[in-house]
Amino acid sequence: MHVRFYLDSATGQAHIFHHGVEEEEVEEVLANPGEDRPGREGARVAIGQTARGRYLKTIYVRDPKPDSILVITAYELRGKPLLAYRRRLRRKQR
Repeated sequence: MHVRFYLDSATGQAHIFHHGVEEEEVEEVLANPGEDRPGREGARVAIGQTARGRYLKTIYVRDPKPDSILVITAYELRGKPLLAYRRRLRRKQR
């Protein structure tokens, strides 16, 4: 799958860099998400763990090109959202 990243118009860099997330981490989560569900306005939300152990929430849309997606943003889950995600995973495993 081809992954493109939304670019910040002010810096010209991928928006995920503002959140301290690397492209490889996003690709890891998208390849094996713990959760992938519909988001707002046609977007999708993928949540998963990277190889380094970080939990990321990734927002993306399907690209018009076949087998391609556009990642809008991604950031590390912390605090209550992370606890809620882990709780949902435990419920799924039962």
